[in-house]
Amino acid sequence: MKLKLFIFIILIFIFSKTQAYAFENSSRSSAVLAQADLKNINDERVNKLKAYLEANNSPMTAEARVFVEAADQYDLDWRLVAAISGLESGFGNHIPANSYNAWGWGVYGDNVIRFSSWEDGIRTISQGLRERYMNERGARNVYQIGSTYAASPTWAQRVLMYMDRIDSYATLDPLNGLSISL
Repeated sequence: MKLKLFIFIILIFIFSKTQAYAFENSSRSSAVLAQADLKNINDERVNKLKAYLEANNSPMTAEARVFVEAADQYDLDWRLVAAISGLESGFGNHIPANSYNAWGWGVYGDNVIRFSSWEDGIRTISQGLRERYMNERGARNVYQIGSTYAASPTWAQRVLMYMDRIDSYATLDPLNGLSISL
């Protein structure tokens, strides 16, 4: 009996240190096990994107969480909107003056759509990709989005390249590094 109690206590201790979140993006199940507050999740996607944006001197580095939240909200790949900004503006480094438009969204010659902030831009682009390109036009992948988003036939390939770079970006985690023995 004492052994069972001991094992039970150990299991409670182990599982109390771990939080699990389930996100179902494809079928939109009505059975919700837990509603997580996305702003409080220590999401590895946010950490990876933030480190990648920082490495690219992006003025949007502080918005990494917004990219991931908007992607989850609109059922997009979490890397897509950041990758488009990488291709279109060097992650926000080369934009029309005072526009917060890192995506070339509505930019035609002197015509420029301006956003009030990076967050406004990220959320507007995410919503626009979902509603205008995917829902209305039926796009299901980056190539299908690119066929009407950009004039370049290589746009989708280059966006995918940035998505891969973001995904494979390694951050140094001192807690998971190699131990040093003396």
